[in-house]
Formats: sequence, C-alpha cells, structure tokens
Amino acid sequence: MRIVHRRRSYRRVCGCGVPGIVSAPVPAKPIAKGMFTANFLARLLVEKYVWGRPLSRIAAALASEGFDVAQGTLVGALKATSALLAPLDTAVRARNGAAGHVHVDETSWKVFEDVEGKANHRWWLWVFAARDTTVFTIEPSRSTKVLRDHLGIDADAKSLEDDRRLLISSDFFTVYQSLDRITGVDALWCWAHIRRYFIRAGDAHPEQLADWRDAWVERIAALYRAHQARSSCAAGSMQQRRADEDLAVGLTAIDTARGDQAADPTLHPAAVKVLTTLDHEWDGLARHKDFPDLALDNNTAERGLRNPVVGRKNYYGSGAVWAAALAGRVWTITATAQLAGCDPLAYLHAYLDACAANSGRAPTGEDLARFLPWRATPAELAAWRAPGRGGRSP
Repeated sequence: MRIVHRRRSYRRVCGCGVPGIVSAPVPAKPIAKGMFTANFLARLLVEKYVWGRPLSRIAAALASEGFDVAQGTLVGALKATSALLAPLDTAVRARNGAAGHVHVDETSWKVFEDVEGKANHRWWLWVFAARDTTVFTIEPSRSTKVLRDHLGIDADAKSLEDDRRLLISSDFFTVYQSLDRITGVDALWCWAHIRRYFIRAGDAHPEQLADWRDAWVERIAALYRAHQARSSCAAGSMQQRRADEDLAVGLTAIDTARGDQAADPTLHPAAVKVLTTLDHEWDGLARHKDFPDLALDNNTAERGLRNPVVGRKNYYGSGAVWAAALAGRVWTITATAQLAGCDPLAYLHAYLDACAANSGRAPTGEDLARFLPWRATPAELAAWRAPGRGGRSP
C-alpha cells in the first residue's frame, strides 16, 4: 500500500517578524533527499536478499499495490543504501575474522561486469560461519588469498602470531588443506563429505559394493549417534564421559577397518579410491576426538549458503561488482542478526531509522556499537525480534 505524506504549510497573516510561509519539516530519510523511508528500504533489502525476489517482481508487486516505480529507481536506492550498511558490515567481518573456530564453504557466483585481468564472469560466494557471526563475500577467485585476507593471515606466514589458534571446519578442497599446513591452524574435515564418497561408490557399483557401502555408512552413523548423545549430556557427567568413550570407539573401529581393507588385494577399485581419500584426510577427520564440542561436519556453512543459492536461481548472480558487494553485506548483516534471534526486517528497519536520524549517514561510535548483536542490550534484541512495522511505503 502506498502512503502519501502531505506536509502542511502556513502563511503569515500578521506583521510579526517570522518567515512568510512555514512548512512542516521533511520526514527524516536514510538517503538524503531520497524518496524512500527506512521501512521501505528495509523491506526492499529483505525482499531481494532474504526472500530472494528479483527486482522485476518486486516492482511488479509494488505496481499492483498502486505504486509505480521504475526498476532503475530501485537499483539506485540499493546502491545508495550499500554505503550506509558498510560500517556495520565491517564490524561484523572484523569479529568473524578473529574467531577461534569458523565453518567455511564456497559456491560459484556470476558477476556480469568486465573486470580488468579477469577473463570471465565466474566469481565465488564464500561463507564464514562462526559462533555469533556469519560473513558472506563474493570474490573473483577461489584461492587461498580469500581465506588469508579474511582471517588475517599474512601471505607468507608459516604460523599464526603469538598464541593464536584457529580451527577450520570445511571439506577437503585444496585451499583449506594449504591452510592446515600453517602452525596454529587445525583442520576439522567434514564427516558428511567423506560419507558421500562411500555412498556414491556403492550407488555406482551396487552389485559389488552395496554391502560395503552400508557397513561404512553404519560406522559413520555410530560416530554421529555418540556425538549427538554427548551434546545432550550435562558437562562432566557420567553420561558425557560414556559418550566420549563411544566416540573414541567409533573412530577406532573406522581406523581399524580402513587399515584392514587397504590390505585386501581383491577390493574393488572404486572402494580403493574412497579409502585412499579417507587415508589422506584421516588426521583432520580423527581430530574431532580432540574437539568433541564441535560439529562433525560442515553442514553449518552449507546451510548458510542455501538462501543465497535460492536467490541465485531467481536472479542469476549480480549485475555489477558493487551489487555483489551489497549482496555480501546484506547477507552478512541479516544472517548475523538471525543468529541472535532477530527478525531481519525489524533489525534493518531500526538501523536505517538510525541512519535517517543521523542526517542520512551511518551511525558511528557507540551509536553503531549498539547495533552489533553481541553488544546489544536484551531490550534492544527483544525489539528487533518483533515483526517489521507496517507494509511497504514510498
């Protein structure tokens, strides 16, 4: 529904020394001299980046409600909003990059802008999921540089500075393996990924490997059952110690089976290939025994990518580099807010209201810090959990 604000004007009819005409002040807006309110801009960001609706459909929906707005006008509003979100995005990235444990994953993305030195439009969407922050970044490469830049590790560093320690949960991609070779970085490889290798081999050769596949799936399932049981136990309890023992027994059973089967000269080549991968990644897989409080897999990062991937299917990437940067900013901010139990629409509305109150500039200092979910007060978090106020308004 379109809401029209009519500002009253008053004309002087006396001889007092006041202006001849007095008008009501212009409503504060996040974009100086812009046509959209904080509520509208928050809704626009959530519709596109959280709910995955292309701008063409958003414009069509607005038109059906009586507000005809050009898609290019919406693009201009998004571009202007990006600068307002930058300080909040920067603060979240800094905290995430300093975390002691992160889940990392990446998927392909399209950015349809020609960039000097890049031969194609294939970029990569990365996700870094920590305990209280989630960061998304769209980068032109899938190289180790992305990891090092975000995590604050120098390009030639062989070890982390001081007594810093970093745990990385990921799949077996080579960039993560290169990070594992840095002293102070410990890789926790994903058991869900290695499980898929056994399943694919068994499905490809069901007559020869179906029983072999099922036996391996059950061994891995025993690990998950022990891990799940441990997570439901009180810290230091007898039940937790028993679950720790079950987890160790499960890892020992897998270690024994892989050694016995590797010595079998009659083993199917497809099974040999999977066991070779298991041997190569064993240290990172077995390291979960030392960190039983952490997930056995990298599903946290994969789930984080799900919403952007749905959007990718709807609007097929980003049309420009600035649009890719904005997408990463909005996903970073909204995903981090959701970790704290906040509603993205209410949270963005409150933040953009603060930008409007600051004369169309992003808040700074303590005014910015109060929007960081890990520093917000319980009352502020409760307010952001409320549903967004009102509908669309220009």
